Order: sequence, then C-alpha cells, then structure tokens
Amino acid sequence: MTTAVQHKSDGIGKDLVIYVCLLALAGFQFLIAYQNLDSTQMLVRMLAVGCVEASLAVMFFMHLWSERRAFLVFVVVFTVAVLLGMQFGWTDSTRMVVGAPYSNVK
Repeated sequence: MTTAVQHKSDGIGKDLVIYVCLLALAGFQFLIAYQNLDSTQMLVRMLAVGCVEASLAVMFFMHLWSERRAFLVFVVVFTVAVLLGMQFGWTDSTRMVVGAPYSNVK
C-alpha cells in the first residue's frame, strides 16, 4: 500500500518537465525546418530529434521507464525488427505503376 501511495505522491511535476522538454524539442524541429540545409542533413537532424521525442514519450507517458529492463529490451528489439521488416515492401512499391519486373520482355 505504501508503494501505491508513494507512486501517487510523485505528483505531476515529472510529467510537466517531460511535457516541456517535448515542447522544446518540437520547437527545435521547427527551427531545423527553417534552416538552409540540404535534404540529407535535414532528414538526419529531424529524424534524430524525432527519435528523442518518441523515446521520451514512450518511456515516461507510457510508463516503460518503470518496467523491468528485460521487457524494455524486448520492446526495443521488437520495434526495430518490425521497422526493418517493413522495409522489404519498398522494393515492390512501383509495381502498380511500372508493372512486374521483366513482364514486358519483347
């Protein structure tokens, strides 16, 4: 019972700090968007800031920070595996426009 009371007494302070950090990171993305950068530099910077934002939101607002490390590692590995598995479809993305490869052989 004391752990539930202690968890409840943490208050909203940590959540507000994380929320302000997320707002600051969103503002930072806004500043990056209006810089004069080439597309690869902008992609890398936006992706890095976006990953930091997403990890903060998942860790604190979805309470993964308080879970066991084994579960956290499982979630990270599973997410990376799904994202890498989704990349196999990109090679087939122009099939509707162009047709199947080598189908128009004369």
